[in-house]
Amino acid sequence: MRDSERQSRQFAKQLRRKMPRSEALLWSYIRKRALNGARLRRQHPVGPYIADFACVAAKLIIEVDGYTHSTPEELEHDARRTKYLAQHGWRVLRVKSTDVYDNLTDVWETIAFHLPPPAAAQPPPPQAGEELG
Repeated sequence: MRDSERQSRQFAKQLRRKMPRSEALLWSYIRKRALNGARLRRQHPVGPYIADFACVAAKLIIEVDGYTHSTPEELEHDARRTKYLAQHGWRVLRVKSTDVYDNLTDVWETIAFHLPPPAAAQPPPPQAGEELG
């Protein structure tokens, strides 16, 4: 493991302990409800960045943007970050922290919409002596 990856992982652990209120609220909501059977991770390192939430299987990142994401510098940083993530196969879904507070159900439904549908239930494997059909 490279030093930069180790540092990212350690920083992600710190961020998980000190999540902003809007992220903690969304995480508690996501954890209680299955999003199309998808598994989401919080504070997931991707290259030099740490995503607020990520579904690795769907290559989807969910970013919760607070008021600090409205300055020209932050908007430029977000654009560079999104470009980097897209170049590495990730889609980025941005939600506003105010929407998490005011429209949590809508945020959850938007995230669910961007995830693949749940896998169809697989039939049980054949038992010994049964034919495959």
